[in-house]
Amino acid sequence: MDTILAEWKKKSFQPIYWLEGEEGYFIDILTHYAEHHLLSAEEASFNLSVFYGKDAAWSDVINACRKYPMFSDKQVVILKEAQHMRDIEKLEPYVEQPQPSTIFIVGFKEKKMDGRSKLGKMLPKKTVHLVTKKVPDYQLAEWTSQLIHQKGLLISPTGLSMITDHIGNDLSRISNEIDKLAVNLGDRKEIREADVETYIGVSREFNVFELQVAIARKEIHKAIRIIEYFEQNPKAAPIQLIIPSLYSFFSKTYMMFSYPMNDERALASAMGVQPFQLRDSLVAAKTYGFQGVERAILLLHHYNLRSIGIHDAGTADASLMKELLVKLTSPL
Repeated sequence: MDTILAEWKKKSFQPIYWLEGEEGYFIDILTHYAEHHLLSAEEASFNLSVFYGKDAAWSDVINACRKYPMFSDKQVVILKEAQHMRDIEKLEPYVEQPQPSTIFIVGFKEKKMDGRSKLGKMLPKKTVHLVTKKVPDYQLAEWTSQLIHQKGLLISPTGLSMITDHIGNDLSRISNEIDKLAVNLGDRKEIREADVETYIGVSREFNVFELQVAIARKEIHKAIRIIEYFEQNPKAAPIQLIIPSLYSFFSKTYMMFSYPMNDERALASAMGVQPFQLRDSLVAAKTYGFQGVERAILLLHHYNLRSIGIHDAGTADASLMKELLVKLTSPL
């Protein structure tokens, strides 16, 4: 994405950009930039066409691409939500022979084109072909931290964890929430935990991050209080958010047994994260030991299945979580 943006800012263009994959955030960034910045306002009034896959006919899109620009040397045609377009394979003749004066940008979100089809085989050869992937959970805090830094802001490790643990792997929402924080900070550049609590709605005391800390230390009473808060406030942290977060935490802790744990910086470097992201995992590794961490991962897998109704007759989420907490923190 950054490479494409850099080329566009230098006014260097290719005839077709095919943007596809699981992570729609990066596709949205590029299509938004193309729509609002590739042409001047005067040029765009004559030379910008935007289609949506659900409503557009493939023939209309090709006809728009085949037109010549007016009062400009380039025109821009954008096809958004192309994954919903019927007969999208019929774009293949245009991809084979594009119009040099047209910049055609296709946003194909949530999945990839079938690589076995004629069009799918053609894309890597005939287009600037971007395939996006979800940011892995273990890189989410680093990605969010970089985004905050790019916006000229600062945040504490705890505040960062409050955001990522609460929102999860939804980059568009994370970006929107950070923009909301930036507006409400005024001239201040530091995002405080109180700001996250006020403007995003994450409790500083009762959140997935604090639950993780309590479980890492086997503080069962604190963990139960947090679960009871979630029970009274279901939107704060549904079980579908809690269990994957804890699974990611214990998986990261499990990996640590493959490295020497006496050097936090070296360990963080080996695992590709920041040192502050490992502190609770170091505590959990010492508290649970190798067998305890392995058992925790198996328990989380089991209770994840129960939470979606497998081998469970409908136990309430809060009851499942309390039962899980007791088993996690009990001696082997």
